[in-house]
Amino acid sequence: MRAKWALCFAAALTVLSSTSFAEKPTVRIEGSSTVYPLTEAVAEEFQKAKANAVHVTVGISGTGGGFKKFLRKETDINDASRPILEQELEEARRQGVKFIELPIAFDALSVVVNLENTWVDHLTTAELQRIWAPDAQGKVTNWKHVRPNFPDVPLALFGPGSDSGTFDYFTEVIVGKPKASRGDYMASEDDNVLVQGVSKNKGGMGYFGYAYYVENRNRLKVVPIDGGNGPVEPSEETVLKGKYIPLSRPLFIYVNAESLQRPEVAEFINFYLDHIADLANDVGYIPLPKDAYEKAKARVKARQTGTIFVGHSKAAVTVDDLFRGKLHD
Repeated sequence: MRAKWALCFAAALTVLSSTSFAEKPTVRIEGSSTVYPLTEAVAEEFQKAKANAVHVTVGISGTGGGFKKFLRKETDINDASRPILEQELEEARRQGVKFIELPIAFDALSVVVNLENTWVDHLTTAELQRIWAPDAQGKVTNWKHVRPNFPDVPLALFGPGSDSGTFDYFTEVIVGKPKASRGDYMASEDDNVLVQGVSKNKGGMGYFGYAYYVENRNRLKVVPIDGGNGPVEPSEETVLKGKYIPLSRPLFIYVNAESLQRPEVAEFINFYLDHIADLANDVGYIPLPKDAYEKAKARVKARQTGTIFVGHSKAAVTVDDLFRGKLHD
């Protein structure tokens, strides 16, 4: 009889435990692998501050993949490494999704090569276009094809997949059209896979967010980029002074306005904007000035929905640009 009661008691505890977990308020986040380290850092600190009374899930499916879930109302927040696109805006209108666009940091999109690459001291944006444009497929396959004085070393390319906001941004500002890229490269939504690929291949070259370069600077060589005014290496100084052009870009979170009616989501967003500056530095990104976060908080408080970008990325965006102009739903 005692054994029977013990089993019943254990079963009851299991039910109560699972019910308690199921009823725990949850903030659901998906999207960019670039923004992931930022949001994951905030989520960890928030859950500690709330004594784990709120559960925050942070997934990686790329900016585009995240927007698909966000616009199906499966998530509360989308991490994005580029602004919402025109077709995504149209889908938001069809689904009745109102969102608040919040810039959170700047990124210096970094072009990297293998540590054994001794011949590259910089690349021009024209050379990057020559390497990554669709018509380069099957033609630009060796470093000597990039510049005549480069050695005869096979070119091994690594980059984000087509659901990545980094892919969208890079192709738009370098190739001239979003998603216009050669297809014969190793693609992954996981930037750690790209790091590994470049680091293990002498002829390797790739591109991804600055934080992943900083974290792996002992395994990779970053390439200064000449956008027309001489070679510039990515850094906090060159980004904030507007010198690292065109590969510096703002990063965002998009918040479902309806989700903000839930206390746990509103608290999380306020916590995010209060702590992101310090955490951005910790994970290798470039925080916005303090007054920019105050403007973001004012946007949340006023429930100002929409985007200032009208479905397109812009090169050489300043902090002021992020809060200037009409918002478009």
